[in-house]
Amino acid sequence: MCPLEQRLNAVRHRLALAETEAGRKPGSVRLLAVSKTQPARILAAAYGLGQRHFGENYLQEALEKQARLAHFEITWHFIGPIQSNKTRAIAQHFHWVHSVDRLKVAQRLSEQRPAHLPPLNICLQVNISGESSKSGVAPDELAALAQQIAALPHLRLRGLMAIPAASPDPEQQRRPLARLRECYLALQAGFGLDTLSMGMSDDLAAAVAEGSTLVRIGTAIFGARKP
Repeated sequence: MCPLEQRLNAVRHRLALAETEAGRKPGSVRLLAVSKTQPARILAAAYGLGQRHFGENYLQEALEKQARLAHFEITWHFIGPIQSNKTRAIAQHFHWVHSVDRLKVAQRLSEQRPAHLPPLNICLQVNISGESSKSGVAPDELAALAQQIAALPHLRLRGLMAIPAASPDPEQQRRPLARLRECYLALQAGFGLDTLSMGMSDDLAAAVAEGSTLVRIGTAIFGARKP
């Protein structure tokens, strides 16, 4: 068994255990492999081990990998910051975008989504810990932005995403995740939301306990990134 298979199996085991401990249905939380800086051959190896959803932060790097792996049925998620001059390529080449926090960006994604493709799946990024260094809409501005984006014709608003402040303490981890869950529940019925994108390598269990439906795991699958 190669190191990648060992790590991927370990993450799947952690995820299954977290679901059980939280009283969640097995398989209710999707695993998104965060593959930024990883070469296409590593993604191909993970695909061979059953991984189908991959998250990318850097557009040009992602487009090169998509071209190399076009024969695979991969679901591509864009999870990095979005510059206005990159929206056309994102709208054309991704299935999901997790990092929308401005109406202008959403409008461009909708306008530039090719007509022959299904609506682009959108998660709104929420700055749930109030950190000035992080992107995201403030929780009290979330409902208004959701209303505007839900009306755009070529987007499908699916849920919320956040990157809370890091903490080694499980209880400290859960507090911002619980706040994001509250935001999600407040909007869920009105907008038909079904995706709560939260949880990474260090806070996977806390995120599952707080209702995550998708965890974004990079280091625990692919190992520490080279500087």
